[in-house]
Parts: sequence; C-alpha cells; structure tokens
Amino acid sequence: MGNRKFRSSSHTGFPLPRYLEVVDANRRLADAVGEAGLTQAELAEAVNEYLRSLGREGTVSDRTVRHWLAGKTHWPHPRQREALEAVFGCNAEELGFRPPAGRRSATRTEDLVHRRDFLTAATGTTAAVVPLVAARPHAVGTADVMRLRSGLDSLTALDASVGGHETLERSALAGATEALELQKQPTSQRIRQRLFSVAANYTASAAWSAVDARQSDRALGHLNRALYLAGMAKDPVAELRVWNSHAMLALHAGEFSQAVDAGQAAQATAGTRRDSLFASLAHARTAVGHSSTGDRRAALRSLGYAEEALAKASWGEHRPSWVAFYGPAELLAITAVVRDKIGDAAVAEAASHRALAAIPQQYRRNRALATLQLALAQLHQGDADQACATAEKVFVLMHGNALPGRMRSYLGDFYRDLTTFSPGSKTAREWKDRYRAEWSQVR
Repeated sequence: MGNRKFRSSSHTGFPLPRYLEVVDANRRLADAVGEAGLTQAELAEAVNEYLRSLGREGTVSDRTVRHWLAGKTHWPHPRQREALEAVFGCNAEELGFRPPAGRRSATRTEDLVHRRDFLTAATGTTAAVVPLVAARPHAVGTADVMRLRSGLDSLTALDASVGGHETLERSALAGATEALELQKQPTSQRIRQRLFSVAANYTASAAWSAVDARQSDRALGHLNRALYLAGMAKDPVAELRVWNSHAMLALHAGEFSQAVDAGQAAQATAGTRRDSLFASLAHARTAVGHSSTGDRRAALRSLGYAEEALAKASWGEHRPSWVAFYGPAELLAITAVVRDKIGDAAVAEAASHRALAAIPQQYRRNRALATLQLALAQLHQGDADQACATAEKVFVLMHGNALPGRMRSYLGDFYRDLTTFSPGSKTAREWKDRYRAEWSQVR
C-alpha cells in the first residue's frame, strides 16, 4: 500500500455506518480501511496476524475496530498502534489517532525493522519475507490478500494509461496463479474465498487486456476461467466484471445478440442490485448491444435505465479499482457510441464533446477512444475535414505507446467510413497517408 496520507472527507473512502456518523468519528481511519477494501472483521484479523508474528496474542475484535472508527479510542495500545502502522504503511497520527497531551510516540529500532518487513510483505515492494511466514509457513491471511490486491490496482492504472497488451496480460495471469497457490495452503474459509476473488479479478484483468488487444480466443478462455473463479469466490461484482467484458468481446466479434445477452447477464448479478453504479454500467453495455443490432427503441430504453441508475449511485462507497473508469463521463462516451450507431450523429457529437471535457487525463486510452468516436460523429454528418483533424489527435494522445488492437480496429473503421463518405477526396488521400505512416511507427 505504500507510505501515504489518507484524505479525511465524508465524500471519499469508506462510508461510516450510521451509528458512527458522529463528530469524533475517525474518518481518516475509515478512509484507509475503505481504500484497503477491508471489513471491520478483516482489519481485526490483519492486526492480530501482525501481533502473532511478534509472538504475542492477537486479541483485537470487531468491537475494538468499531471503537477506533467511532473515535472512542483516541490512542490505541502501543502494540496495536504498531500493528495498524504495519497494515496501512503510515503512522498512527496519519490514521487519525491523537496521543495524549505532552506525549509522543516512541518506537524502538527493532520494531521499525519488523514493521517494515511486515509492510513489505503486505505490499509486495520487494521479495522480503514477513517473519510470520518464516515462522509459520502455513499461515495465509489478510496481509497476503492485501498484497495481491495492491498489484491489481497497479495493473488497472497501467491499462487506463496505455491499454491492453501482452505484458499486462502475463502479469495478471501470474497474479492469479499466485493467489490460487496460496489458496491451496491451510487457511480460513473466508481467506480462501477472498483469494478466489483475487484470482478471479486477476484473470478478468488478463481477459480484458486480451479483449483490448483484440486477441479474442485468449480473451474468451480467460473470461470463462474468471467466471468459474468468481463463482467459487461467491463474488457477484467479479461476475459482473466478467459479463461486462463478455459483452465487449461479443461486440468486437460482430455477435451483437450475444452482446445483449451478456449485458443482461450482468444486469442479473447481485452486484447490480446492491449498487446502482454497477447497474448503470450493465444497462449501458446492453444499450451498445441493442444499438449494434439496429434496435433503436431498446437501445434508448437501456440508455435511459443507465442514466437513472447512475443518478442514484452513491459516490462515497468503496469499489474495486477496475470500475473507477465508470461514471458520468464514461456514460456520456457510451451515449455517443449508441447515438451514432442509431443514426443520431449530431447528438453523438455533442455527447462526445461533453465526455472529453470530463474524462480524467489519466484515462489516456479512454480519451483517445472518445476522440475517435467524436471524429466518427463528425464524419457521419459530412464534415470529413474536421473529422480527419479530430482523428489525428488520437495519435498525439497515444504518442510513445503502441496502439491497442481495439483502437487500431476502430481507426480502420474510421478509414473505411472515410472512403465511403468522401471517396477519392484529397482529404481522404492525405489522411490515408498519415494513417499508414503513424500505423507503421506504433506497431
């Protein structure tokens, strides 16, 4: 997780239960718990793991954690503070705890070394082994899950920037393999299920990377495996993630009815019933499928459901990093795709402009795709010159990285439409030359 400070805000991080929404509630700790994806019971387990690694009894309970979150405990016992610092990678004050007036936290050198080793094992920064593992090789617990989850976040950030590629796919599969190897070792049923969940998400990351790279056969194999693992984990959010990627894969293959079926399967998962944001994503993906089949009415209906669900979504909830891309900006980008496919090019252009104004800069691949969709909407209105100028920005946005296969395919679609709408024009010839030159440079 690294050494970092956590934001203290009622609008970010882990939502406090109603009974903890008091003036003295420790919101910094709540944010840290949310970012780590831990429940109260799992935090207690992680702290106890660390205490046992010191040869001490782990006695922290759910009630202890509730007192920390509620602000009833201002300054935990020294060993508990040390364990919390090891779990989160920052000092107790950064976690919202306050020492008594006139007192300062004293930490012995050997404690710092032990805490550093535990944190290193939890975050995967080096190959150091936590003493807990060395002394008790059978003990697989929360620290292992947290370490693997942090790797998922790194892969998600890489995908958002440069898109899917073979190295990312291999790294994701390696993470899944490690999670499954740990799952074979003696541990609690809860940890076993969490490791299945991590493996499902790593496999889904590999699948998405293959989808984005237009490696359909590999993608399908990974998706089927991820769906099995998500079922073993009893993780409905992972299941939704897999169906979302299935819908994308079907669209690329021209299997538009299957894309609708996959979107509807995503809608049927328990994750959409629990979280309106996931419901919105599932409806939006279904809308693209309907628009691809030419069913205007169904496409607009699904798009309306997506908008309604997103308006109900809570932005204070903790969600896995893979879905961070989705929100009002991405729904606008999807709206542009749907509207263009059903013949509303002017509406699609307006939606694309709004999407590009809102998509965060770090989502470089998504910005490039939205830019290409804008170019298509302009082309479909007969403005070939403006469309070509817009499409060239894709190469600027992705400069320095190979274009993912999906983006290459969409650029090919743009060129085919260009030759259809402006056959033999000077603009089409010039863009074709630029397209070929850029293509050869980024392969």
